[in-house]
Parts: sequence; structure tokens; C-alpha cells
Amino acid sequence: MAIKLTTYYRSKDIPDLPGQNTFHSKDLFVVYENTKGYTPLLIVATDGDKVMGKILAAIRKKTTSFIIPTVFKKCEVYGCGEYFCEKEESEILFGELLKHLTREALRKCFLIEFRNLGNPLVGYKHFKDNLFFAVNWLRVRNKLQTEGPIEKEFSQSRIRQIRKALKNGAEVLEAKTQEEVEKFAVMLRKIYSTHIRKHYPSIEFFHHLKDVPQNKEGKRITSIYIVKYKNKIIGGSACAYSAENAYLWFSGGMRQTYSSVYPGVLAVWMALKTAKEQGYEHLEFMDVGLPFKQHSYREFILRFGGQQSSTRRWFRFKWSWLNKLFRKLYE
Repeated sequence: MAIKLTTYYRSKDIPDLPGQNTFHSKDLFVVYENTKGYTPLLIVATDGDKVMGKILAAIRKKTTSFIIPTVFKKCEVYGCGEYFCEKEESEILFGELLKHLTREALRKCFLIEFRNLGNPLVGYKHFKDNLFFAVNWLRVRNKLQTEGPIEKEFSQSRIRQIRKALKNGAEVLEAKTQEEVEKFAVMLRKIYSTHIRKHYPSIEFFHHLKDVPQNKEGKRITSIYIVKYKNKIIGGSACAYSAENAYLWFSGGMRQTYSSVYPGVLAVWMALKTAKEQGYEHLEFMDVGLPFKQHSYREFILRFGGQQSSTRRWFRFKWSWLNKLFRKLYE
């Protein structure tokens, strides 16, 4: 193969590309490009006129502490890209794309993270060759292709909470206007501000996420759901859809102020219910945390009937000595 690698930094330069993976699409590139604090880069591999593969990364600013704020840049990649060739060729191609991405990203950021891998063993050799180190992580997915309503997989306490919330007057619906998105984003920012590890992108991100157009099959690839009570938005969730799977990207609710209507529970329920109705095979929770024995958010979502499994995240710092140190710690 005479492979050519092209890096795109502006959406207007990106040609029409094949593929169904939302996390490596031009549409998500545009969302990043128009969100303050993000710098996307898309690497496309071609053989003549044929697109062989692509990988989208987003470099974003990250604040390490609320007490002594320190801002550094981090590069995030969801999955390992999308490929349009045989499996053996795609594995070789990933190595070339990873090497190129590592060189490009480390010129501008301190850390690269590959997360939400479909297979924890994918790219193992190439990650090692490029000085990445692995950290064991956890993954939670709900299987949606089952008979009957989605609620039959829930715990009895979850079902009672949903019934009680709806009886008390809560509503769950898809956000239709930018005003609703704005109120949802402001509400979510307040919730995420109390969690140091959770990343809140910005209000702009959610505005652009809502405006992502439908795919070639006429299906939406992003949705924002809101929980309303007495005409006030008190919870919600943001989802992405890619190929046969749905992904719960952000969610939250004002559970302390509105405990009787369980806004966080309704936000997750709506995401699961809608994904099942639209025919997706699984819904994956994008961030369920490190594999600690006790983890409140993971315990919360497991009561919706999801299955927990082990996976990995791969990290690469700018300095080789730091990667070697962390590799010894984790491996």
C-alpha cells in the first residue's frame, strides 16, 4: 500500500468521507471546532483516491485543580478510528495513524488519552511501540435488543422512582430550542462543578451538539433530553449515536433540590428508552470511572440493568521518562 496521511485542522478543508462512526466524523469535528477551548485534528489515510481510514482527536484545555488552578492541554480520542479495509490492513494502518497522531498532538499538548475502546486488546502492540501505558478501566453497557419494555431490566427501586416522579408532575422530552439547550447546559455546569474529575466542555458545546445534522440514513446522531418540573429544567442527558450503538455522554439532575421527582433517574431512563425505540443494539455509558470497589455513579447506573466489564484506557505523556514511570506503576 502507498498510504498517504493528511492532517486536517479546519473543517472547510475536509472532503466528503465515508463512514458511520460519529466519534471520527466531520460532524463532530465541526462541534469541536466551534467550541471554545477545543482544537480538533482529523488524520485521513488514503491509497490513491480511496480512503482507507481516519482518526479524529480533540485537544482541549484541562484545569487540574480548583484550589490552585493549573491549565494544560490534553488530547482525547474516542476509540481507535474508523477503517475501510481488511482487518489485517487496518491493524497496520492504525499503527501508522497512531504514530502520526502522537507526533502531531504532543507538539501542542501534555497528555494523550485513548478511551472507550470497543475491544481492550485492540492496538496493543502499537500503543506499546509508541510509549503509551495502559490503565485498567470499567465499562457499563445496556443491551437493548431484548423483548419487552426497557424497564424490565431495571431494579424495582428504579421503576418505583420513575413512576413516582411522573406521578408528581415531572416531564421528560427532547430539547427542541436553543433556549432549552441553554438552560440544560447551565444546570449541568452547576452539577459538574462539584465533581473535580468530571469534565464540563462549555455551554457552546451543547448548542453545537444539538445542531449536528442527520446522517445519510436520515437518523439523528446526537440528542439532548431534558427533565422539566413546574416549567423548570432540573435534569437532562446528552447522547450520541454511532452505527448500531447509543452513547450517554453527559447526564445529571438536581437531585438534592428536587429529590421527589428523581431528575437524574429520569434523564438516564429517557436515554435508554429512546435508544431502544430507535432500534440501537446497546447503550454505553461514556464514563463510569476507575475500577474502585465503591463508586457511587457506577452503582447508580447499574440499577438500570447494564452489564459491567473490564477495559483499558491508554495514556501517553509528553516526556518519555514519565511514561516509563507510570508504566511501572500500572503494569
